Amino acid sequence: MNTLIERISKINDMILEGKGLEAFDEFYHDDVIMQENDSPEFVGKALNRKREEEFFSSITEFRSAKPLKVAVGENITMVEWHFDYTHKDWGVKNYTQVAVQEWKDGKIIKEKFYYGS
Repeated sequence: MNTLIERISKINDMILEGKGLEAFDEFYHDDVIMQENDSPEFVGKALNRKREEEFFSSITEFRSAKPLKVAVGENITMVEWHFDYTHKDWGVKNYTQVAVQEWKDGKIIKEKFYYGS
C-alpha cells in the first residue's frame, strides 16, 4: 500500500466497515491538525482521537455513509462523502461533506472538512 489512492481507499473501506478509529490509529500522523470549516484547528493525534471517539459514541442511529468522489494529487487526497445518521446532540444529519487530507511520511498530517451548516 504505497500510493495515496491505495491509502485513502483503505481508509474509506475501514470507515464503511465501522473501523473509523482503527483507520485513524493507522493512517494519521502524531502531529495531525484537524479542522471543521473555518473553526479553530485541533492539533495532535491524542486530542483528535478523543474528538473522534466522542463523535462516534454520540451517533445513536447510523443509516449510511458513502464516498461519492475521490481525488488524488501530490501529497493530497480529497473525498466527497454523503452521511446519514442521528447524533444525540445534533439530531438527524443527512449531508454531503468534502474531506481534504494532506499527507506526510505516509500519514495524514492535516485534514480539513468542508460542509454546509
